Amino acid sequence: MTAADFETVPAPAASVPAWTLPPDACDAHFHVFGPHDRFRPVATPVYALPEATPQVAASLRRTLRLTRGVLVQPAPYGSNPDAMLSAIAAAPDTLRGIAVADPGIDTGTLQRWRAAGIVGLRFVEMRTPDSSRYPGSVGFDAFGVLAPRMRAVGLHAQLWARANDLANWLPNLLRSNVPLVLDHMACPDPLRGPDTAAFKSIRARLADSDVWAKLTVCRVSQRPGHDDARAFHDAVIAAAPERVVWGSDWPYVRMNPAPDAGQMLDLLHRWVPDPAQCTRILVDNPARLYGFERTTP
Repeated sequence: MTAADFETVPAPAASVPAWTLPPDACDAHFHVFGPHDRFRPVATPVYALPEATPQVAASLRRTLRLTRGVLVQPAPYGSNPDAMLSAIAAAPDTLRGIAVADPGIDTGTLQRWRAAGIVGLRFVEMRTPDSSRYPGSVGFDAFGVLAPRMRAVGLHAQLWARANDLANWLPNLLRSNVPLVLDHMACPDPLRGPDTAAFKSIRARLADSDVWAKLTVCRVSQRPGHDDARAFHDAVIAAAPERVVWGSDWPYVRMNPAPDAGQMLDLLHRWVPDPAQCTRILVDNPARLYGFERTTP
């Protein structure tokens, strides 16, 4: 696929957070794209590709005062992790990656990815606006085939689906004995509130199983202030305070206007005023999940 086959847009900037983040703070969910002359999409994009190169992303993390980051494979790159691996190779102590793998991948390839900084594989049941699967994504039905290889290599599974679908799938997925990480607070419907059967089932699994969740508020609510996501945010933290991490989701594909990642960190600070819990979310929990070394006392 040539550059003429897809549209590109500038990556959004961010403001400086209004508070002092703890040392070793981590953005557990963001994406890099490009450079587009080196890393072209292998699947037809359903959105304009941001000019979100590793250099632009590193500059953004400095603005946000985030030391560490976890790259998540964008669907247009399919199961080709070269762009991600290139970014990690330039900062191996501070970056990790979540890749996408086809069911036919062999254990040796997964071992090489793991040695290069890949710590998990992403599985997607979320659909495009026309209800089709995102081109380049791998669905939950591939998980059963890949789970034994993931256990052997030490990879977790990152799951992106709506809350109703997650609640239906989780009992089966938990039998794999692979740690599970739920994208975007399990993608509940803010119009229905936190007391639905599906979200209560997910909260129970967070509380009693090896299940983690990412606090990416902007994918649950795009209203000003995001107040309709607050109850879900608080419920997820209450269910698993030692298994939640924060993610920006930068560069915010399919979101117009794009959120300000600095303001999203300020929102975290307002909603989690306890410094110890903020440090768990931004430092301690991601260090355990993604294998970062703690560099401060």
